[in-house]
Amino acid sequence: MRGSGLFIMPRMSEILAVLDFGSQYTQVIARRVREAQVYSKIYPFDTPATTLRQDGVKGIILSGGPASVLAADAPLPDPEVFRLGIPVLGICYGLQVMGRLLGGAVEKSAEREYGYGTLSLSGTSPLFEGLPSSFRVWNSHGDRIIALPSDFHPVAITENAPFAAVENSGLQFYGLQFHPEVVHTENGTRIIRNFISGICGMKGDWVMSDFAQSSIREIRQTVGSKKVILGLSGGVDSSVAAALIHQAIGDQLECVFVDNGLLRKNERQSVERLFRDNFHMNLKTVDASEMFLGALAGVTDPETKRKTIGRLFVEVFEAAIQDTSGVDFLAQGTLYPDVIESVSIGGNPAALIKSHHNVGGLPERMKLKLLEPLRQLFKDEVRQLGAELGLPRELLWRQPFPGPGLAVRVMGEITAENLNILREADAIFQHEMRQADLYYKVWQSFCVFLPVRTVGVMGDERTYDYVIALRAVESQDAMTADWAQLPYELLRKVSSRIINEVKGVNRVVFDISSKPPSTIEWE
Repeated sequence: MRGSGLFIMPRMSEILAVLDFGSQYTQVIARRVREAQVYSKIYPFDTPATTLRQDGVKGIILSGGPASVLAADAPLPDPEVFRLGIPVLGICYGLQVMGRLLGGAVEKSAEREYGYGTLSLSGTSPLFEGLPSSFRVWNSHGDRIIALPSDFHPVAITENAPFAAVENSGLQFYGLQFHPEVVHTENGTRIIRNFISGICGMKGDWVMSDFAQSSIREIRQTVGSKKVILGLSGGVDSSVAAALIHQAIGDQLECVFVDNGLLRKNERQSVERLFRDNFHMNLKTVDASEMFLGALAGVTDPETKRKTIGRLFVEVFEAAIQDTSGVDFLAQGTLYPDVIESVSIGGNPAALIKSHHNVGGLPERMKLKLLEPLRQLFKDEVRQLGAELGLPRELLWRQPFPGPGLAVRVMGEITAENLNILREADAIFQHEMRQADLYYKVWQSFCVFLPVRTVGVMGDERTYDYVIALRAVESQDAMTADWAQLPYELLRKVSSRIINEVKGVNRVVFDISSKPPSTIEWE
């Protein structure tokens, strides 16, 4: 059923298209564009130029990608996109594609260029308006352009790339061998904004209040007098989706909360109190913890965990709504990153980061249409939308929690004992983060259970117990993240409390890896 649901589209006067060649940074590009209050939309790399013209696209960015433009099956765009008469910016693989299709030459580099480099401007370009003559950039490529197409000229170099930035100002075609979208590139956001405003001439007038009102109108028109069912987790995404739909259709919305046994401490009680008692929504709770833990016994592979949880959720959810009549729509809090990460571009497995169990559609027998009002939004935009709807700060700024719950924070096999250890440790970490006034200042903070026993000493006795890892990151949209530099005294207190209060733990470690190259969640 995926792809057949209602996609709520905001009203906007400007669209910038990002053609996706499978880069792990494609979403980051789209996010940087939205930070400039311009609506970005990610399209498959081979989207016909006629579609882009019909959508009123005012600029195009060609993303990077894992493939080589030299390969026989290299993903290529519709050549007509270069005849639309609108500005085009190629990034990394996007530059190589543009160069080759327009008559240039590309070769495999003797050495792959990955990591930091120094960009030195060798000419003037509207892309670099107002920027210094030299700054650090982030590279990730194995091929490089060795001959430019006609009427192109270089405007910047790096240590190993004589054509690190090129342009054909007459046709408004621009190319960058490095990645301006990632936080590692200095002035990267300014480069993208120079392309958006200075080259494409976009005004930047997309605001969240427009999205909220147009979404409410579309939901009312689409749903009519029918009923909508929503799987409510209590997290930000499903909560904002519920509030938006509830504001549109009121009691026609029915929410189902599934206790899968993989929740944080006191999670079920909190959800029931918030939505049933405070928001007065129709809420049905289903305790399926034994079913989930039984099915996950012995499972250690992360993707198998996710798929098992997704399958069981559908089964439990289907059973829960058997006696509900008149339901035509299933609502989900699917976000843009969920959609893009779950799609393998051109069948290329390198583009698949991990699966999301809320982006797989439903069995045909359920006969429900998908209602995904947040499908075009990033996480921080969802929070903005929630504020427009009047939701409390405590809910909106609650840290993200993965759909599969603690299953992806227990490394290895999931058991009731391991889950209880993790719950208690995580509750301590969250409490101390709040006490230190840091909970809302980081993107996520959580514990991870490691199935590793280490030797310790408590009192005069030798212990041989498990390890808990602390993870805390700072981010804006989860596409990139840096580890949060928490105060030593806080870490000392959390470690001491976990080791002393949680039976089965004798060691606590702190994760200091960033995304990329790591992911935020461990699985």
